[in-house]
Amino acid sequence: MWKPGVKLYYLRPQRFETNSVRSQALIPTHSRFLFFEPNQDQFHISIPNHLKLQSNFGTIPLLVQSKMVTSEESSTPSDPSRIDLERLAARWRSEAEWDKVDFGLDAEPEPSELNTLNSSGLFHVVSTDKMSVRYVTNQHHGHDVGVVQANYPAPTKRIAYYFEMTVKNVGLKGQCSIGFTTDGFKMCRQPGWEVNSCGYHGDDGYLYRGQGKGESFGPTFTSGDTIGAGINYISQEFFFTKNGNIVGSFPKEIKGLLYPTIAVHSQNEELTVNFGKEPFIFDFEAYIYEERLKLQLLAGKSPLQSGLTHWIVRSYLLHYGYQDTLASFENASEANPSSALVNGFGGQLEYALNHRKVLRQFINSGDIDSAFQKLREWYPSVVQDDNSVICFLLHSQRFIEYIRREELEAAVNYGQAHLAKYYQNKAFASLLTDTSALLAYKIPLYSCVGYLLGSRQREFVADAVNAAVLATNPNSKDQEGCMVSCLEKLLSQLTVCTLERRNLADEDHGEAFFLHRDLSWQSRHG
Repeated sequence: MWKPGVKLYYLRPQRFETNSVRSQALIPTHSRFLFFEPNQDQFHISIPNHLKLQSNFGTIPLLVQSKMVTSEESSTPSDPSRIDLERLAARWRSEAEWDKVDFGLDAEPEPSELNTLNSSGLFHVVSTDKMSVRYVTNQHHGHDVGVVQANYPAPTKRIAYYFEMTVKNVGLKGQCSIGFTTDGFKMCRQPGWEVNSCGYHGDDGYLYRGQGKGESFGPTFTSGDTIGAGINYISQEFFFTKNGNIVGSFPKEIKGLLYPTIAVHSQNEELTVNFGKEPFIFDFEAYIYEERLKLQLLAGKSPLQSGLTHWIVRSYLLHYGYQDTLASFENASEANPSSALVNGFGGQLEYALNHRKVLRQFINSGDIDSAFQKLREWYPSVVQDDNSVICFLLHSQRFIEYIRREELEAAVNYGQAHLAKYYQNKAFASLLTDTSALLAYKIPLYSCVGYLLGSRQREFVADAVNAAVLATNPNSKDQEGCMVSCLEKLLSQLTVCTLERRNLADEDHGEAFFLHRDLSWQSRHG
């Protein structure tokens, strides 16, 4: 977690160098967990355990010590042979891989059953799955409540959390309740009767917020009713529902982790909880959808400098050499931003634009021989060392193209002539092993290494070549600028900012920005 006094250097991108390509840990464009902490003359790059990034070259180390490049060192031209391939490779994950990263980013334990061990004991566990309880004694006073919490607190790294209970039997007096309590709550009292708790009670429909006296809130509930309780981390509010309809909401004033809690307090009262294993009566997905729309509308009201979005997109197209798309984009746009924007977003990216477009077209069409030929003609320094990463990628892709065309004998001959020497370089071992393994399968496209035959692998190679060509610009002194576009830097910074905003709240509440998740959500909801 970020602490005051620790600078977050990623918000002002620097150029870093390490001893080898294998040990570099620059984070991919759509990942967002890079923090730099000063430690004398070194900097540590920390990545949480569950976010170890997989790429074609293996796992990026959890902790890498890197030296920040000085201003004198950064005055030398960029070296096209020092392309950060791990960063490029991680950009082209499959949908399943991105979903896994999405899940891992905000992964945290979720309530799944009732914690019958840490409870008052004044109930009988009805079901073996620990999802139902019944009051088994006679009520005598306010300290003989059958209260039980979930086995885990409500997760916080999301827009909202919600659970439901169904009243199977309202019992003698209907004094059941639902709410949230903290870890140290007295397990013999109704939620809301003690500080740091809240509860919606069924006998009177009152809301209790840490005081013995309740306040009018909603209808009572009886047998057959389903009551829900939730936390909205965006608005910082609790809310309750009855039979699929919101009863009301109120400010969340309780700090710390909160446990979903239910209680029974009169003879034969019986409750069953649902932590999400079964569909909710309340349309919680629609609720989340509406909250996302509110955030989008709020963001849409934020003022932006005239022409800013146009030039951010323009810089992206320039960076990756999409010349034809750029021309169509310019023709369809009426933006006329200031010269400051031109210099700030893509001022030097028009370098070799047509050449980079042609090279990308060759690689994306599988014509690696022509790409090699043009590189030798236009940018010989990029391919002059046949042991460089760019040459390795191009030779590997040439081998892959033979496999795509089912020319296995030609692939074997090419591999023996051009790929065998790369086995001496450990940095290439993982991708080289996968590439060679294509020969072992009758239908390699459907094998575990079939990803190499997809368009994403061609794009990966094309991006590497594009970055290497940009690095030959004699006027460019920023290797970072060769690797990623302004748009991708902006998205990475947005992610870091949302994480920091969440951390600064001291409770780690809310969902962080993740581009893949947002794009997936947009595609599902139009």
